[in-house]
Amino acid sequence: MRTLCASTLIGEFFVIGFAGLVAMKSDDLSSATVWTVCGIGMLLCVLLCGVLTRPGGIQLSWALQIALVASGFVVPMMFILGLVFAGLWWASVHYGGKIDEAKARWAAQEAAEAPAGG
Repeated sequence: MRTLCASTLIGEFFVIGFAGLVAMKSDDLSSATVWTVCGIGMLLCVLLCGVLTRPGGIQLSWALQIALVASGFVVPMMFILGLVFAGLWWASVHYGGKIDEAKARWAAQEAAEAPAGG
């Protein structure tokens, strides 16, 4: 699960950076505000890659997904991209968990067969 989730978060890192470039065109926002918010979001993406397996890591990442969708109020295209990445996040968590369960079953099966075959 960690690999799939981390890949999604790294993809979001780049999307947030590109959204910052688009947000710079807005006359309502200062460049300092845009890059502070984008920088925090990008930093969170990287930090969350390291805490995915710790308690609360997945939940914090869901909060990031919500914030990414909400960023559509500033850059409207982010509504679509945020929903796409929220879907990718769900798939990463869901199917990554299934892959981890299958790996654990295979490891247990191999461990049970090893003494009998050896």
